[in-house]
Amino acid sequence: MRRLVLACALLAALAGCRDTPADHLQRARDAVFEKRPDEALVEYRKAVDLLRRDDTPQSLVLRARALKGAADVYWLEQRKVKEAVSVYKELLVQCPESPEALEARIILAELLRVHYNDLRGAIDQLTAALQRNPPQGAELHYQVAKLYFELADYAQCELEATRLAERFATSAYVDDALFLRAQAIQMMEGRRQEASRAYADLRTRFPDSELAAHATVEMGRLRAEAGENEKAIELWVQALKSHPDPALVQDYISRARRRIADTTPGSIGERAKAFDHAQAPPPSARAPRTSVEAAGGTAEEASRDHGD
Repeated sequence: MRRLVLACALLAALAGCRDTPADHLQRARDAVFEKRPDEALVEYRKAVDLLRRDDTPQSLVLRARALKGAADVYWLEQRKVKEAVSVYKELLVQCPESPEALEARIILAELLRVHYNDLRGAIDQLTAALQRNPPQGAELHYQVAKLYFELADYAQCELEATRLAERFATSAYVDDALFLRAQAIQMMEGRRQEASRAYADLRTRFPDSELAAHATVEMGRLRAEAGENEKAIELWVQALKSHPDPALVQDYISRARRRIADTTPGSIGERAKAFDHAQAPPPSARAPRTSVEAAGGTAEEASRDHGD
């Protein structure tokens, strides 16, 4: 009986040794589907171990899938950022040309940006992904431009946004890129007029874009900063027609009108008139104040209280 048990165990072990990487991959996928992430990770790792010394094209395909699957489990199922980043990077080293590596770079860029504030690292990953000419190239290029804006590298942001508009001229991200370009120019000292022209270019090329109203508001702000409050108000009135936050625009208009009122000579004269004491009667013409009046009472109250 004991020999039979040992024989069965040996057969089971031999059967386990015959499991292929594909078998482990399928078990891992099944485990993910059944919400058993720890078991999925074990199966993915077994598949990678079996494929580690095999550099055939088919082996590289399976290895990339196993590593991507394991990294996704760490990130999507367990929210273990450190482990996910480690496995995504392992995938990039072992299978850099695989489709999974392209996806890994995009995910890794987001993890580096959000969880490590590594904006430069995120840019590196997205730039490497763009070299593969992915179908979502315009979106990735826009993300690169935005990251440079977050880094306050406005000159590079302007350059990347301009490249996007030229390279992906028919993309839905062109108006976003033009707006970002104008914002970057606006942030650079001494380029107010260029920024205004960049916003105007966006309005001309994409008059129906939701960003056109925002561009108009920014043009108004640039005018106001230059002391041209009347022209700023004209632009803001235009923006009111389609801006998603009309209350904000109305506030800009109200403040500009107050600035105009405060700096108009006629207004200044009216304020002086309000404080003109020449119209007040001379002290001798006034009735003497009593202590009751000084405390807020009337002359009649004073007369009654003091028997006058």
